[in-house]
Amino acid sequence: MLFVGDIMLDELPGKVIAKGNNPFAAFHKQFKQADLSFGNLECVVGFAGKKEDKPFTFLAHPRVLKTLKSHFSAVSVANNHSGDFGPKAFETMLGLLERAKIPYFGGGRNLRSAHAPYVVEKNGHKIAILGYNNFLPRSFEALEDRPGVAWADADQVAFDIRNAKEKLGADIVITYPHWGWEHEPLASKHQEELARLMIDAGADAVVGGHPHVTQNIDIYKGKPIFYSLGNFVFNGFDTEESQTGWALELVFDSNQQITWTIHVAKLDKNGVPRYAGILTKQEIDKILR
Repeated sequence: MLFVGDIMLDELPGKVIAKGNNPFAAFHKQFKQADLSFGNLECVVGFAGKKEDKPFTFLAHPRVLKTLKSHFSAVSVANNHSGDFGPKAFETMLGLLERAKIPYFGGGRNLRSAHAPYVVEKNGHKIAILGYNNFLPRSFEALEDRPGVAWADADQVAFDIRNAKEKLGADIVITYPHWGWEHEPLASKHQEELARLMIDAGADAVVGGHPHVTQNIDIYKGKPIFYSLGNFVFNGFDTEESQTGWALELVFDSNQQITWTIHVAKLDKNGVPRYAGILTKQEIDKILR
């Protein structure tokens, strides 16, 4: 499985696609080799909506869906930008994703569907991926009668993970939370507590995003926690830390034991990644906490 960080396809990355170019091209080999690939779609996809009163709002043209579909098995919509243009625009985006046959998770037309995992069987494994947002505004949260994102309420998260394991029969459950403080290189205490709760509930790995920088890695009960993969396609940043992201390769063997490799992305002025090699064991040891 290949997981990448935050993907924003408005602004300069959107213009790259409009010109017929592929912002994911530098990672063609990694996408091609992956049985499954996932990313966080950190923008609304559509034509219009009522813009929320917040510092940054992102609305990508539906033309970007063709590029997404050619690279991702499914995308998470659980983040603090999916609701930038209101619940109606969010629901329209879900329809566009469905028509493009791009599975999504971490959001839905109501509370129940927002908390439903993406489930797929691959090479004898039944895999469930759950997406959550844990960064304000909470007004983007799905309710029983309102479309929106899955909020990372601890009790609900634990229930969702146990349900995926026990009721849906998933062999592997991975959570993909959007959390933490922006530009902080180390995970917060809240992230640590929530990640451990996820693993205690049955998650096999936790893969996070949102801070716009990569964060430390933890091993808890033998399960890996990657607190933030950083940016993957996202313009508007000018520091080395915010222009560096990770593409995480997770490999499960027949006994569901995990090995992993981190591929480094360096973003250019358009927010497009170029391939910058693999983290060495020595580099990984420095960020393991």
